[in-house]
Amino acid sequence: MPEPNHPPVIDYENSDYQQTFWETGERQYEDNVEAIALRRLLPQKGNLLLELGAGAGRNTPRYHGFEKIVLLDYSFTQLQQAQQRLGTSPRYVYVAGDVYRLPFVAGLFDTTTMIRVLHHIVDVPKAFRQIRRVLQPNGIFILEFANKHNIKAILRYWLGKQEWSPFTPEPVEFVPLNFDFHPKMIRQSLQEANFHTEKQLTVSHFRISFLKKTIPLKLLVAMDAIAQRTGNWWQLSPSVFTRNRAVGDTPIAQPNTFFFCPECAQANLVEEGDQMVCPSCGHRWAIRGGIYDFRKPIND
Repeated sequence: MPEPNHPPVIDYENSDYQQTFWETGERQYEDNVEAIALRRLLPQKGNLLLELGAGAGRNTPRYHGFEKIVLLDYSFTQLQQAQQRLGTSPRYVYVAGDVYRLPFVAGLFDTTTMIRVLHHIVDVPKAFRQIRRVLQPNGIFILEFANKHNIKAILRYWLGKQEWSPFTPEPVEFVPLNFDFHPKMIRQSLQEANFHTEKQLTVSHFRISFLKKTIPLKLLVAMDAIAQRTGNWWQLSPSVFTRNRAVGDTPIAQPNTFFFCPECAQANLVEEGDQMVCPSCGHRWAIRGGIYDFRKPIND
């Protein structure tokens, strides 16, 4: 049965985040260096990839080596933007849902990504357990997280300009539902969820307005690309990417199985017109404009 006490989820519904933050928010440096990190960590090819917190599909075109991609986000309108950007090709499956109640059968995906999402996650162990459940044995989980143990935070703490310590393992919530994490805490949580961290990259070393305005973009990106390779030695940048492999003997999804009922934890859901129906508990989930909406049953 699904776990009780569902944590709060941040909602980007009706947000113009893609436009104001990425397209007009002078974030070309961050976007470029994240693309490099993804390219270094992702498998060259695969069958089925789950993109958690896909938003408006900024990173989705970068998964070109995968036959099929499932975009999951809690915001329905963000998925609509992704659909407008990417189209309605059968290669893309759009799903509104949250990471604590993933509506997929166990052992379905060979690769999962979560980029710029973990900083909104209250219960990290619970989220990691769900991700591990839907990954096949030896599946790959690419994770990005906001690092509290970065140089700027350390200097501010030493100078008395910041109360919280960047050296302690617990997350710091600097605004509601926005967290920075210590790398050791993330590695421990991954290990407890049956992941083995294979590689770490430190990213966005030069995320300082003065540097971004004075140093040419190509040079700044090239400098970060070199610095990223130090990630296995130390983690002092504001963003850290990790490549993690699912370990342990867990099942692989049976053929022709895909969706899983978040209410009663039973497969297989049956598609009836514009609804997904659970034969076990009778709950129904809407399909709206080609987007599967698993946030709340329509017959509750």
